[in-house]
Amino acid sequence: MPSISKSPANSAWLPISSAEVQARGWDYLDVIIVSGDAYVDHPSFGHAVIARLLEREGLRVAILPQPNWRDDLRDFKKLGAPRLFFGVTAGCMDSMVNNYTANKRKRSDDAYTPGGKSGFRPDYAATVYTKILKKLYPDIPVILGGIEASLRRVNHYDYWSNSLKPSILASSGADLLIYGMGEQPLMDMLKLLQRGVPLENLRTTLGQCAYLQKGNDEIPRGQKSWEDLILPSWEDCQKDMRKHAQAFRVIENESQKIHARRIIEPAADYAVIVNPPYPPMSSAQLDASFDLPFTRLPHPHYARRGTVPAWEMIKFSINLHRGCFGGCSFCTISAHQGKFIASRSFKSIMQELEIIVEMPEFKGSISDLGGPSANMYALAGKDLEICARCERPSCIFPQICSNLDTNHEPLLKIYRAVRQHPKVKHAFVGSGIRYDLLLQKNTDEKTQASLQSYTQELIQHHVSGRLKVAPEHVSSRVLKLMRKPEFNLFQEFAQEFKRINQQHNLRQQIIPYFISSHPASQLEDMAELAAATKDMGFRLEQVQDFTPTPMTMATTIFATGVHPISLKPIFTAQTPEEKLAQKRFFFWYQPKNRPWIRKTLKQLKMPDTALKLLSNNKR
Repeated sequence: MPSISKSPANSAWLPISSAEVQARGWDYLDVIIVSGDAYVDHPSFGHAVIARLLEREGLRVAILPQPNWRDDLRDFKKLGAPRLFFGVTAGCMDSMVNNYTANKRKRSDDAYTPGGKSGFRPDYAATVYTKILKKLYPDIPVILGGIEASLRRVNHYDYWSNSLKPSILASSGADLLIYGMGEQPLMDMLKLLQRGVPLENLRTTLGQCAYLQKGNDEIPRGQKSWEDLILPSWEDCQKDMRKHAQAFRVIENESQKIHARRIIEPAADYAVIVNPPYPPMSSAQLDASFDLPFTRLPHPHYARRGTVPAWEMIKFSINLHRGCFGGCSFCTISAHQGKFIASRSFKSIMQELEIIVEMPEFKGSISDLGGPSANMYALAGKDLEICARCERPSCIFPQICSNLDTNHEPLLKIYRAVRQHPKVKHAFVGSGIRYDLLLQKNTDEKTQASLQSYTQELIQHHVSGRLKVAPEHVSSRVLKLMRKPEFNLFQEFAQEFKRINQQHNLRQQIIPYFISSHPASQLEDMAELAAATKDMGFRLEQVQDFTPTPMTMATTIFATGVHPISLKPIFTAQTPEEKLAQKRFFFWYQPKNRPWIRKTLKQLKMPDTALKLLSNNKR
């Protein structure tokens, strides 16, 4: 491995231009990271984490953020070709979710772009970037990563084109795909590359990666411990969407295992091979990612273009853990970050707190002590051997697993330490919480005490006026399909929230999130949802029309019309008119919607619901 010269003391950010590369005295680059997001040197931005990890290993790394794909491609040429590979990511979000609303309308803003301006990333960004790089530099490997690549690693339904698309490996021409949180496979890959092992040779030994085996060549043997699992072919899924549903069930099952099988998806001219994931990261491994020398700021190049909205939201927040064992059928978190929780150490979290409180703009408020679900920090199986055999997609649905240790005391220790810091005035929890974890009844005394203390301290000290929770629906049929608890549990939590607020003379709000047009949800269900939430005193603002995203059970049902396990038909609102009709019930209080609601409920023969919803009675 060639030696690298040390960076000048004032080069806090990794280079994004040829001038910055030259200022470091570099005459070559080892790796270039191409990203659909602006370069923000912060642990919440994946391209920054990967680039800093590579830098730590002694590599010369540059970042190519939001390159222009519409002109003569000068952005893709300005840094030249790297010695090892290009790393390509669409950004922190799937580019189609980023670019379009649930109604397929072009968004007018982009939270990951300076000034919040849209139009700086292409549709299907990872594929567009890769095709350009393979055209300009055909001999340089391209490795895909990030959520867009991760969720599109096998054939998948694409809502925006209303079509079944092949693996992103086939559509982009990339050489390798690292799915999920990529630190572990990336580090092992680097070790092999540094030993001179060609990329094509390490594919059969590297976990958590996917690649194409082209032609009709025999599929290479993987590690001896890997068992192969063959999916329906790409062509069979195109002909029969029920095959696609069956394939999804297999993929979801294997994605949730500690000891998964190697997945092979055949096609006429190739096979997609997905190697099993790595085990969950240890605290030490996760700390190593968060403790890298980030500036925690957007690159100075953006100073005149305005701030990056996504960074503004998280610049004074602390991410405590990764992963989510909720297994919600509409959510992509477990498919990308994993079902098992990887938690940072107390020491690492406190070190980040010290960095934040010394930032010039810090005024005393930590905006979020959270994660994918705020109150899953340090929760894990009591007997990991049982977890290793488990195939449940959710650890808390249809009931909380008896093997799950739900003691919240480690999280309370963090909350207390943060709010006792002399420079911290407020420490809020901005991430959503799982109230079903807090309302358990059948737990040991120590755990029960921790849950009661957590609920009390959360509401008393860590709510910034509004607490986010996500009951999602009121219909038992829909909630079962969502893998969410019954609505009466939310009502119980709302009462507890109200009681604690009154006890401490607080005037805080609970903000519930609901989804319209989710599979199994019909107009009658949305009317009942509106009536139930009105009865609780809510005028809903935080609402979401179901957006089918790749690699979720709900999307598979939307695309195929059947449940992936039972293969029984499931109703789903499909057309823009059907989706709009469901969403209108959220806004029963708007005068323009009331005549339509009255007419619709009359047709549905729901006079009692109409009386509840349209009366002027106020709670």
